[in-house]
Amino acid sequence: MMSHEEMVMDYQMDHAVAILRRTPATLKTLLAGLPDVWVRSDAGPGTWSAYAVVGHLLHGEETDWLARARIILEHGESRPFDPFNRTAMFDKYTDYSLERLLDAFEQARVRNLEALDALKITSEKLALKGTHPALGTVTLGQLLSTWVVHDLNHIGQILETLSHQYAQAVGPWRAYLGILRPIVTE
Repeated sequence: MMSHEEMVMDYQMDHAVAILRRTPATLKTLLAGLPDVWVRSDAGPGTWSAYAVVGHLLHGEETDWLARARIILEHGESRPFDPFNRTAMFDKYTDYSLERLLDAFEQARVRNLEALDALKITSEKLALKGTHPALGTVTLGQLLSTWVVHDLNHIGQILETLSHQYAQAVGPWRAYLGILRPIVTE
């Protein structure tokens, strides 16, 4: 059995892409065809619905991850990243159905993974630095690792939000359901 320290990974392109490639299908399997009450409900003030999370992920695909990777590769630390509007989806996709959001996210992710592959990322490139407007100096490896964990974080957020729809209905079993702990916002 591997220890925790042996299992912790540094960024590896094939491992990262294995997660990034699965996210759109995971979301489609989980959400497509569910009644609106499931996908458009949140878990209270300051929380996002599953619909909002998918919109956020789509907006990130269109404006964040690859754009920032290119800034690092082309400008290094001399040009800071453009700020990312984490809530743009509330205005940008108001007329989209969930199915349209899921399809657009899937298409954008396919394009971005093809573009990522075309960048021919090497271990030397992973060490290149850029400037995040709030966090300061970051590396390309950190940015690409964050892309993966960002996906996983939002899948978890969707699961928490869906679970909270039955938070009261489970009655005393709530004590055994860790997913019903106070939800993390955004």
